[in-house]
Amino acid sequence: MRYNFNNKTQQLVALAKGGDESALDQLCRAYAERIRWMVRLRMGKELRRKLDSMDVVQDVLIHALGGITDFTYENEGDFVRWLSRIAENTLRDNWERFHAEKRDIRKEVPLGNTRRRSVSRLSGVPGPIATTTPSVIMSKKEDLAKLEKAIDMLKPEYKEVIVLSRIEELGYQEIADRVGKSTEAVRKLTSRAMTALINAFESVK
Repeated sequence: MRYNFNNKTQQLVALAKGGDESALDQLCRAYAERIRWMVRLRMGKELRRKLDSMDVVQDVLIHALGGITDFTYENEGDFVRWLSRIAENTLRDNWERFHAEKRDIRKEVPLGNTRRRSVSRLSGVPGPIATTTPSVIMSKKEDLAKLEKAIDMLKPEYKEVIVLSRIEELGYQEIADRVGKSTEAVRKLTSRAMTALINAFESVK
């Protein structure tokens, strides 16, 4: 089943804000895969060694569901960007904790185990996913490890513009406002970033 996300998401968010468990579950299933890509593209190999990406996905979903009553739905893009901000903040929290633990070797434990919570409505995540990623490369789940290596080879600005354009699906003007560049500069940067990603992906053994 494929959703018309613009209408379906709005309906699900409205129901979820009213406490509908089924709507919450459907939102989890529909967006878990996209959140997973947000997390994977931003993690970096150092944090990836310490933290399971699916633990982060679950944390993002927990935060999102817990704060959904404060979210005002206007369009699909706003909802995706809201999830992306939660993912970014969750990764930042884990990164800061990782470095704090690194300064004290007595606390050398897997990050995902430090504050694990049990949420019954997430028992099915990731489950069947009803969405696909926008890039041909990113849609090949069997190439995930290879893609991660390719992403690690990119410049930070390339990684960021790929997340903004391919995962958050922002337009050039929106990205330009976010990163403080002109629209034309963003267009060229995005083109170079995707070329670099394709080349890196093809070079990975």
